[in-house]
Amino acid sequence: MIESEAEMTEDYKKALTQTLLVSGDTELMSAPAYYGPSLNAPSVNARASCISVIQDELGHGHIAYRLLEDLGYDREYLIHGREPHEFRNTYGFDQHLDNFAELVTAHGLWDRAGIALLSDIHENTSYAPWKRALTKVGKEEQFHLRHGETWMRRLSNKNDKTKQKVQDAVDWMFPIALEWFGLPDDKKKHDDQLAYRIKGLSNDELRQKWMDSAVPVCNQMDIDVPAHYDEEADEYVVEYEMPAHFEPETKTWHFEENTTWDDVIDRWRSRGPANEKYVNLLQSSQLDPVSA
Repeated sequence: MIESEAEMTEDYKKALTQTLLVSGDTELMSAPAYYGPSLNAPSVNARASCISVIQDELGHGHIAYRLLEDLGYDREYLIHGREPHEFRNTYGFDQHLDNFAELVTAHGLWDRAGIALLSDIHENTSYAPWKRALTKVGKEEQFHLRHGETWMRRLSNKNDKTKQKVQDAVDWMFPIALEWFGLPDDKKKHDDQLAYRIKGLSNDELRQKWMDSAVPVCNQMDIDVPAHYDEEADEYVVEYEMPAHFEPETKTWHFEENTTWDDVIDRWRSRGPANEKYVNLLQSSQLDPVSA
């Protein structure tokens, strides 16, 4: 186990830094994404739970930035000094969440993706300070996941209109979650995260781990997803050719259009339609869940 920067090679530090930055930025940028629709929660208790999730996510971002501070980075600069396009959060949190159904589906699908990633790091990482910190993070993420699942079920069972809202959210959020884990293993030229034991599972293994729980949950709600379990292969199979073309302005996937992983990387780097709004909201200190 590595305890401090003095024990690291430069390559180890680079791999760890990149992983911590994506984690910190993703946790931080989930807060403004979740903030707007939380104000339209259907009850006071539901809204209080949503605000608790936002508070947790801000705390999780703080943990990653605090660890980066130990590696020589300026926490204030990381949060307030960068331009919106310089943030490295996963692409989902560059999208507008427009209603409560999308919010709880994000908890149910995207927080599940976060758990898949961070639980693997917690179990396998060679960086001891992060391993210790993730004990707290994991417990709180489980609350986010339960909250998302509970409300997805409630909306799916309430009536056809609310069930359709969940289905509409899953239609565009499920493929984004599949992208969450990065390039397929056969497209990666090298993986320092695995080589230095920053994490223990490959991208495709993490993707499969996520589908192991996400697909059955959606099936139980009678919500359609573009994946199924293949008994012969003994794994979940995506029902379209990855990667697919995504139209962010309308949140529409065009599975029949040819695209490449280079195109996907360009889309990630260009950021999504809510990127500037969410970063500006945080940097201007207008996100204040307590007083809202």
